[in-house]
Amino acid sequence: MPELPVLLTYIAVLTGFVFFPGPSILLTLTRSSTSGIRVGVATSLGIGLGDLFHTVMAVAGISAILPASAQAFTLIKLLGAGYLIYIGLRSLFESSFRMTSEATPPISIGQAFRQASLAEILNPKSAMFFLAFLPQFVDPGIGQIALQLTIFGLLFVLMGTFATLVAAVAAGHVGRFLRQHPAVQRWQSKVVGSIYCALGIRLAFQER
Repeated sequence: MPELPVLLTYIAVLTGFVFFPGPSILLTLTRSSTSGIRVGVATSLGIGLGDLFHTVMAVAGISAILPASAQAFTLIKLLGAGYLIYIGLRSLFESSFRMTSEATPPISIGQAFRQASLAEILNPKSAMFFLAFLPQFVDPGIGQIALQLTIFGLLFVLMGTFATLVAAVAAGHVGRFLRQHPAVQRWQSKVVGSIYCALGIRLAFQER
């Protein structure tokens, strides 16, 4: 087990990181505000599953190929960017072909969970973050490096999921109010699509 001072330092650093409004928080806020709290919670849990995948990969050492191989990084980066842009364009096209008097149909819980988990898994920056961030708190002197990495990784997943759940609940209440206004409903798909496309383009141009 990591020593208590190390754990407290890690939790303090992690708290500031997971509550920072990054892509995970943004995606959760978007889904929850446009489709409801349950969809926001599903998005949060999907992101958590993706982070759990990266934890397993970091512990197993498999994700080490990403910083070592430019080709692998580029391939996974483009897959992730393409998937985000695909989701965004689909939302935009659905909006353009829908009658303006119709409300935006909410995405299903299953769809939200699958999209969020796949988008997080296909984000090479997340894999490299886990690979670079977790080992900084590992103490080789006490042994069981894999166990230490696992503990730090699971703490990240739990705290990150908690942060996105808070965002989902908060945005869901706000979204419930906004969805009562037809003018807002007509723009929901456009907002969602634009955010996903922007995140996909941002990911596509990220460097290692």
